[in-house]
Amino acid sequence: MSGSDETTRLEGLWAGDFGDEYVDRNARAGDGRQEFWTDRLAGIEVATALEVGCNVGANLRWLAEALGQANVAGVDINEKAVEQLSQQLPEADVRVGPARDLPFPDASFDLTFTTGVLIHQPLEELPHVMAEIVRCSSRYVLCGEYYAEELVEVPYRGQEGALFKQDFGGLYLREYPELQQVDTGFLPASEGVWDDITWWLLEKG
Repeated sequence: MSGSDETTRLEGLWAGDFGDEYVDRNARAGDGRQEFWTDRLAGIEVATALEVGCNVGANLRWLAEALGQANVAGVDINEKAVEQLSQQLPEADVRVGPARDLPFPDASFDLTFTTGVLIHQPLEELPHVMAEIVRCSSRYVLCGEYYAEELVEVPYRGQEGALFKQDFGGLYLREYPELQQVDTGFLPASEGVWDDITWWLLEKG
C-alpha cells in the first residue's frame, strides 16, 4: 500500500465507525485533567489555544474554562466528536479536518498542542502534521504522547499502522531548530487520569 493509500485508510478509519467507538470510550477521559492544564498555563503567557485531534474536548474543555470559549479552537477528523464538542463549547471554533492540513493562518494561536494524537499518525504524514502544528503556533507547542527511545509500532485494537511510540519531543527539537524545550514530564496511568503519557512543552525562539 502506498503512502497516500495508507493515509486515506487511516483517516477513513478514524473518521468512521472505529473513530466513533473511540469517541464513545473516551466520553469521560477529561475528568481530572484540570490540574495539569492549570499548572501548564500558570507559567506561560497564553491567551489563545488550538488542539489538534481534539476529539470530545477532554483537554479543550479546561483550556476553554481558563481562556474563554471564544479563545480556543479544535480540529478533529471525526464528525461525531466535533458535533459533541460543538454542543459543549458553542463559542469555540471547532472544525472537522485532517491534522496534516490545518484550516488556520500562520501563528494563529499562542499555543498549539496534541495529546495522544501524533502516535496515531501515518508515518509518512507525521512530518506534515508536525509542520502544521508548528506553523499555526505563534509561541508554544505542547505534545503529550507515548514515549520510546526508538520508533516502535504497538498493536492497536486489531489495526496495523495505527499506533507508534517514539521520542516526539526530540523529533520536534531535531526538525525545528526554532523550538526550545521549556519543560517536560510524565503522567502515569497509575494516577487514574492519563495513560503513561510523556509531555513536552516547547517554545519558539
